[in-house]
Parts: sequence; structure tokens; C-alpha cells
Amino acid sequence: MKISKLELFHVKPRWLFLKMSTDDGIVGWGEPIVEGRARTVESAVRELESYLIGKDPRRIEHHFQAMYRHAFYKGGPVLTSAISGVEQAMWDIFGKSVGLPVYQLMGGPTRDKVRVYAHCGGETAEIAAQRAKQRLAEGFTALKTGFPGSIRIVETPDYIEKCVTYIGTIREAVGNSVDIAIDLHGKFSPAVAIRLIKELEPFRPMFVEEPCPPENVDTLVTIARSTTIPIATGERLFTRFGFRQAIEKQAAQIYQPDISHAGGIFEARKIAALAEAYYAGIAPHCPLGPISLAAGIQLDAAIPNFVCQEHVNLGGGYLKQPFVIKEGYVDVPTGPGLGIEVDEVALQDKLFDGSWPNPETYHVDGSVADW
Repeated sequence: MKISKLELFHVKPRWLFLKMSTDDGIVGWGEPIVEGRARTVESAVRELESYLIGKDPRRIEHHFQAMYRHAFYKGGPVLTSAISGVEQAMWDIFGKSVGLPVYQLMGGPTRDKVRVYAHCGGETAEIAAQRAKQRLAEGFTALKTGFPGSIRIVETPDYIEKCVTYIGTIREAVGNSVDIAIDLHGKFSPAVAIRLIKELEPFRPMFVEEPCPPENVDTLVTIARSTTIPIATGERLFTRFGFRQAIEKQAAQIYQPDISHAGGIFEARKIAALAEAYYAGIAPHCPLGPISLAAGIQLDAAIPNFVCQEHVNLGGGYLKQPFVIKEGYVDVPTGPGLGIEVDEVALQDKLFDGSWPNPETYHVDGSVADW
């Protein structure tokens, strides 16, 4: 079996899908993307093409080492995301070639369903609370929200109080049987983050994500030691080498490798194993499309320290059989490879030229206004 062709599809609203074909007719799918940099990542994938064509896609670890370690210049969001999407597609092909899901090839399932959380933000606390109740009606039992607007290095008591009211309003709307995660998007200074997190403790969040920018691990350690709320981080860390210091210093209790950024499925499995040695959990990051979600679910099924899976799209209009929420969970798929089938006919109506919206509509959290 040899890789014969790579095709890339720019998909609205901001996804990049990779279709990898082999000479014996097996097709694998991956999602190599950096939000807002689809064309850049496409170029990085094309630069891997001359190496990949003609290779056996089932030699996944070998190809990862060739693309990552042998590249000399390695790491970073663009190069590692390109590798991640390629790696996902190779696992999809490998699984299909032997008729097994990816998680079976990584030691078998540790669970038969995966808990998924949904987003419920809004410009006001009342809007966020209403969206939270809508998510509950859709079947979710875990939610994530954040605070709109920009943040100053030192904030006023009034601002802190508004944030507390925001979370309190959501908690009151959904009750104590629902988990609420809070994403600070790396926008807060350490001092403001510590002050705010202390005020949020009575609401018992599931975790607080990226309380400050992720580059300074020691600062994350300081914040983690200041609170009883679990701290989460990892969406902007790449490969086990990028996660190593944060895990060893116990800068968080929950790590969030993004399967489309951190190096792919097997690299995320290595990150999970490293975190397990420090009794930390894994909650994969995924504000992306349904192929990345499917890759994350394969990982979730295989690891013992899984917490919860992020998503923004269950695959409606993209997959022939979208994922379905049942009491806060999705069933682990039993089909081969990633366990999904992309609807290529429906996909044609969602293609665009890869351009990004006006920068003025781009938010720090990666969301797009009025898309």
C-alpha cells in the first residue's frame, strides 16, 4: 500500500480537510489547521507531499519522526498542525486496512462512550445563561464559557464583580448537576487571574482554562497553587516536548492537547501517558471540525485519564452519520479508522477560497463575530 494523492479542502467556516488516497483505493481523512492560517498550513502540507507520495501510510511512527525530528526546524503551530492532519489521515487508512477503529490499534477501549462539553458564551450574563439552558435541552451536561471583551493588566473591583455575576447567573440557570468550565483564553495577567479565580471558587467550576498566557510555565504553577479549582492548559503546546515542562512542574491538573495541533493522535496518546504519571487528566481541545473531533474521540476511548471532550460541530452537513449526544455523551464509534464517513457531496456546498474574515471580526478566543 502506498500514498498516491493528497487533496485539501478549505471548508467554511474555518476548517481545512485533508483527503489522503492510496493506490489500492483506501482513503483517509485528517484536519490540518491553525485557526485563521488555513492557507499557511496548506502550504506546509504541500511541502510534505514530496516525502509522503509513494510511502506506506501504515508506518505512522516512522513518518512522524521523518516529518518532525528530521526536519531540523520543528515545532510551532503551523508545522506541527500540518503533521497532525497527515497523521490523522494515516491512522484512518491503517484502521480501514485492517477493519478496526484506531483505539483498538492503541490497546483497545477504556470506555464505550465519551463525555462532550458545549460552549455557552454571550455578551451578557443573561444571554450566556439562556444559551446554557439551550445546551442542556440539546442533551449536554458539561458546558464551557468565557468573559467577553478585553482585559487590563490590573482590573477594577467592578470588573471582577461582573465576572462573578456572569458565572453565578449561568450556575443559577443550570443548577449544580451540570459542570461549568471557564476559559480565560490566556488574556488575564497573573494577578488578576488569581484574584478572579478565588472569587469563582464558590461556583465549583470543572476547570479554569488558560488563566494567563501559556509561555511562562512557572507563572501557571503559581496560579495553580493559589486555588482549589483545577487549572487546564495545553491548546497552544505542541508535542510531548512542549508539554513536558508543564506536566513535570504540575502547572495544571488537566491538559488539553489539540489533536490537530499537538502532533496527531499517537503523539497525544504519549502526552496522555506523561500526564497520567502525574495523576493529571486529559480534556482534548477542539474548536474545529468533525474530523478533528473524530480523531479526539479515538484518543478519548483509548486513554485511562480522559476528562471531557470539547466540540463545536458534531458533523451535521459534513459526515454521513454525525455524532449524537445522549445524556451528555457520544457513543464511541465502532467503524474502522476514525469511525466516520465524510459526505463529499455535501462538502462541495461548503467550500470557499480559504480567505479569513476581516481581522476586526477576529476575537482572541478564535471565534468569529457575525460569520
